[in-house]
This record gives sequence, structure tokens and C-alpha cells, in this order.
Amino acid sequence: MWKVYKWDGHYIMGDLIGKHTSEKAALNKAKKEIKYTYYEKVKKGKETLIWLDDENHTPMGVIVKKSRGAT
Repeated sequence: MWKVYKWDGHYIMGDLIGKHTSEKAALNKAKKEIKYTYYEKVKKGKETLIWLDDENHTPMGVIVKKSRGAT
């Protein structure tokens, strides 16, 4: 499950704006709601993070997927 979070003025993972079964659907929702310019995909342990930044590379949100299986 891909979860899309938007910056709430205090935390990057502040407001949950959507849950999606595919990465593409999550990116489309983020593009519509957050209007990010750049993104960076990072795998960290059993978690996949997609950091969403604006044109000045300021963090605007994150997409998170937690895996159950092997890393």
C-alpha cells in the first residue's frame, strides 16, 4: 500500500491525502494535490520512500510503502 503524505507546515508526513495500490497512482495523486516538481526514490530497509520537492528542492511531501517480505 502506497501512502501519500503532504507537508502540514510542521511535519513532512503531516496530512495523509491518499492510499493507493500502485506507485503510479500514488505519484498521480501527489502531482494533482501537492504539485511537486522533483522526486527521489529511496529504499531503506523494508521501506520505500519517494520524497517530493518543489522547484527550489524544498520538501513538500513523501510517498511511503512498507514491505513485509525480504529487503
